[in-house]
Amino acid sequence: MSKPQFILACDQGTSSSRAVLVDHAGCACAQHQVNFEQIYLQSGWVEHSPEALYLSQINAIRGVLNDAQVTADAILAMGITNQRETTIVWNRRTGRPVYNAIVWQDRRTADFCRELDELGYSQLLKEKTGLRFDPYFSASKIRWILDHVENARALARNGDLCFGTVETWLVWQFTGGRIHCTDVSNASRTALLNIHTQEWDDELLEIFQIPRALLPEIRSCSEVYGQVATMDALYGVPIAGLAGDQQAALFGQACLDPGMVKCTYGTGCFVLMQTGGSCVTPREGLLSTIAWQINGQTKFALEGSVFMAGAIIQWLIEKLELVRDVDELNRLANSVEDAGGVVLIPAFTGLGAPHWDPAARGTICGLERSSSRAHLCRAALEAIALQSHDLIQLMQSCSGLELRELRVDGGVGRSELLLQLQANLLQCRIMRSAQLESTALGAAYFAGLALGFWRDEAEIAANWNSDWRFAPRMVKSELNELQTAWQKGLERAKSWTLSQDYDA
Repeated sequence: MSKPQFILACDQGTSSSRAVLVDHAGCACAQHQVNFEQIYLQSGWVEHSPEALYLSQINAIRGVLNDAQVTADAILAMGITNQRETTIVWNRRTGRPVYNAIVWQDRRTADFCRELDELGYSQLLKEKTGLRFDPYFSASKIRWILDHVENARALARNGDLCFGTVETWLVWQFTGGRIHCTDVSNASRTALLNIHTQEWDDELLEIFQIPRALLPEIRSCSEVYGQVATMDALYGVPIAGLAGDQQAALFGQACLDPGMVKCTYGTGCFVLMQTGGSCVTPREGLLSTIAWQINGQTKFALEGSVFMAGAIIQWLIEKLELVRDVDELNRLANSVEDAGGVVLIPAFTGLGAPHWDPAARGTICGLERSSSRAHLCRAALEAIALQSHDLIQLMQSCSGLELRELRVDGGVGRSELLLQLQANLLQCRIMRSAQLESTALGAAYFAGLALGFWRDEAEIAANWNSDWRFAPRMVKSELNELQTAWQKGLERAKSWTLSQDYDA
């Protein structure tokens, strides 16, 4: 009898690194998770240690191999998916980072982005990249590092520094510094890639004043990039799949036809609509992005990104100590019929799509003497659902497509109350994937396709199934009241404070 074979998916996220073993049926047979430290130097600044990201991923791999009692000969390939836009710059000769990883949530470059916007470059950026000037994307983070780390700009001009989003850093580490590459999905989130030519754009590099020598080679999402050389337990295993976490989740959810939509409830909340081989011009508040590229064929997507979803729950648990864990939060939220008029606007690091207001700040409105922990817990779940609703409504308007079904995944998607609220707001069916960790599954699929573990996308689509379906229950009058209160809360949270000084 032949020995079972697996694809190893490395899912390097914002608060933890996970390693998942995926079998041919698309089942996550084993997984191991390792958390790491969040670094908050001042308001609006969020950093990670690049070394901690790599070490946590290594420990997650060791953990899953040990848990499943699996050795390298059972691993056909490795796929990597990652927190996107998070920016790392390191010395090409020493392999040491010149600064901490600046996380996608970080807002320190808000004033600089506003300056570029006011100089009239916004339309150019939108046409070339599908993005907008916002601290969210990598380019302004690279610029900040070059401007604020001693001698960094001179080293970059000389070709002595490397930039990478997290997958680039991990590939560099796993291959012992032999491979400096990214994939088109992650590259499309830097604000430096022309998504039509799929090449680094000289005009954008000039605007951001970033030397081309800093940048990695751009590759597809499914091919062999190199072999693991720095970890004995996986020595020689090919790295064959790369994708940003949200594009990987779209693929893992088998949204393989134009018009299919997925929502991932993770640290943030991310909605993507696959638009096929056409790059749809986004309306204000949405983005266009590259979904993936396989065998020279590129697929695009419309995207809306909410900065805070699971992070709201994490805040209630860790900072406010309002509840002990997610189970208690869900239990309390279920104990009341509604939020009692309480509205939570989770703009802790500004508002993402469709508002794009880096000066917004978190706000709680509608508190009364009768307001309780349960009401605040329910308001937190409502905030996640309402943010997603705003994005999806805009997507439908932009694409001209009516949403009939939303496929959802992510750890926060375990909350059945949240998904029922989402079905009520959208007035459509919600399909929760049987594999909640679709991000890792997508990374595995990209890697497995490269080596023939799965023949084609049709075989992948056949693997997808749901574990629960949620149909709308709330009446329209109740929805109108909820949405009106939400909009009032948003207006109070917007432009709350001046953004951080770029030169601080």
